[in-house]
Amino acid sequence: MESALLLLSLLLVAAYLRGGSSQHEWMQSPPAPSVTSVPFLVRLSPELEAVPPGGSVWLNCSHNCPLPVHSSLRTQLRQGKIVNGSGWVSYQLLDVRAWNSKVRCVVTCAGETREATARITAFKRPRSVILEPPVLVGHKYTLRCYVTHVFPVGFLVVSLRKGGRVVYHESLQRFTGSDLANVTLTYVMRAGLNDLWQPLTCHARLNLDGLVVRSSSAPVMLTVLALSPASISLASISIATLVGIFLAVGAVYVRKYLAVQTQL
Repeated sequence: MESALLLLSLLLVAAYLRGGSSQHEWMQSPPAPSVTSVPFLVRLSPELEAVPPGGSVWLNCSHNCPLPVHSSLRTQLRQGKIVNGSGWVSYQLLDVRAWNSKVRCVVTCAGETREATARITAFKRPRSVILEPPVLVGHKYTLRCYVTHVFPVGFLVVSLRKGGRVVYHESLQRFTGSDLANVTLTYVMRAGLNDLWQPLTCHARLNLDGLVVRSSSAPVMLTVLALSPASISLASISIATLVGIFLAVGAVYVRKYLAVQTQL
């Protein structure tokens, strides 16, 4: 009986020692913090860049991840050279012809992925805006405005102003070309007496989603009026009437002068 009690006591002590040893080992070995919880930032610069159509640009993607990372640039633009450094990668974009392109730099650090974005715009202010002097054709004036080397044409609005007031404008949204273009706007107008010596100007405006680029021509003057056949007939009758009146008055004065001379 005493032997059985002694054996049972030894078994309980061994079980307690094994349990305490496991608990002791667990308390001495806490889990290591996960590296995925380390915060990191991604920056893509410049965030907004404007280039002439067909030009190239460099974008720099930087991060503060302390571990080896995987980074990539996602865009529809054609990529060129890539230069790497500690915590940064520079990407070259070639032949930029889309007027507005979004670029994303995606960086993965210890299983966590973050990204930064930039916007590339391609546009060209008109090299020149020229308004020709009005040309009289029949009884109307023809105005021609030339807008040269402009891009993108689909976002161009050309307007004609007379004395600061818009008399005609045209949007070129139907044009979708990806090259520099020359635009000619032709407009036919009548003019009255009030239009003499009024400045005529041509204006080109690019509306690029908040960015507005304006150019204008030198003013030209309307110095000669185009008269309709009815106006010409009326003017001729008026002139003939005035001439007749002057002749009649002149004849009266001549008769009076001759009468006076005869009495002397």
